[in-house]
Amino acid sequence: MQHFKRRDFIKAGSLLTGAAALSSVPVSSVFAAGSDVIKIALIGCGGRGTGATFDAFASGQNLKLVAMADAFQDNLEKTYQTIKEKFGDKVDVPDSRKYVGFDGYKAAIRDADVVLLATPPGFRPIHFEEAVKAGKHVFMEKPVAVDIPGIRKVLAAAAEAKKKKLNVVVGLQRRYQTNYREAIKRIQDGAIGDVVSGQVYWNSGGVWVRPREPKQTEMEYQMRNWFYFNWLCGDHIVEQHVHNIDIANWVKGKYPVSIQGTGSRAHRTGKDYGEIYDNFAIELTYDDGAVVYSQCRHFEGVSNRVDETFQATNGRAFLSAGNQAILWDTNGNEIYRHDPKGNPNAYQQEHKELFAAIAKNEYVFDDAQHGAYSTLTGIIGRNACYTGKIIKWEEALTSTVDLSPDVYAWDALPKIVPNENGEYPYPIPGKNTDRYI
Repeated sequence: MQHFKRRDFIKAGSLLTGAAALSSVPVSSVFAAGSDVIKIALIGCGGRGTGATFDAFASGQNLKLVAMADAFQDNLEKTYQTIKEKFGDKVDVPDSRKYVGFDGYKAAIRDADVVLLATPPGFRPIHFEEAVKAGKHVFMEKPVAVDIPGIRKVLAAAAEAKKKKLNVVVGLQRRYQTNYREAIKRIQDGAIGDVVSGQVYWNSGGVWVRPREPKQTEMEYQMRNWFYFNWLCGDHIVEQHVHNIDIANWVKGKYPVSIQGTGSRAHRTGKDYGEIYDNFAIELTYDDGAVVYSQCRHFEGVSNRVDETFQATNGRAFLSAGNQAILWDTNGNEIYRHDPKGNPNAYQQEHKELFAAIAKNEYVFDDAQHGAYSTLTGIIGRNACYTGKIIKWEEALTSTVDLSPDVYAWDALPKIVPNENGEYPYPIPGKNTDRYI
């Protein structure tokens, strides 16, 4: 990848200091002496954490879940019961290794060989940093951060994970999906020439809303509704659309030099939707002049689309998570069509490959850097839409805007709170967007 060496992040001052803090910690051994059991810990006990644990157990390796952590007791217990019913004695998590609260992840990480990080993404940087400091292999869900200081923290930890030869897989599962692997290899080998433009989409009807409950603190309400607050989610352009943005960067083999776009709250405008937008449209401009158009929205009752298309000097391509991949030449003749029969489940494949490498004591996976850069692409795109400005990659890297609360506690206040009518301030380009750049 061309433009974005570690030196690009030294400008903001935190990468080297973070790496120095981590580098003094020795690498721990992978397995207990005389055992082939790989001990795993789950950090974040929602639906994605449950799914990640199921996928890990489907890897075919000798795994045991030994620790769990979540901010909420009810989340942890519900997930524990679900996993225990399915996997029985492969689950060895007594009450003493069920950790509840904001700091429980630290103890859970110490108990395991491999950690599964599946909390809301605002916590990902500190959890990943702690796992690397403890010398653990990592599976972490996408996106890996919600702001640029968080990205720098992830990159610092990624550099140390590489030194320690810790395998890191990020849940951008299209990277482990056969149709994407086969088609993008052909594209990068020149099957359709140089990619000059593209379009990537995540258009859907949106996700859940959880009503405010009596006696909830503001912190608990936002944590329960994490998708609608940027310090937890990063907005849906970062939390969901990062998948498609990552494909654009993968196909191009590089990252954009500038991003501009527009977005708004057009339909999901009520207080239940926190501070986020319901639609974004951005342009990713690369150093060779190629432009990829990116669109994502949460509109109910309209057509949906989640896929990617690209145009090149000698043809074009279509890709989708539904195991589709087609390449055409300039005359419209198919030159490659992926056969979807018998393809492995991509969610399970990423775990299968990760745990196979760990079982063999091999260092294979270093996903954290491309996961961070594609997350960063989404963050810059969000900020470009919030502010109405063209944002250059190099300029964005200097941002010190940290969206996280000053204190993690149930009685503490996040930085964004509602007014007397229960409505949250949301970004209006040109008016109130200093907190995003």
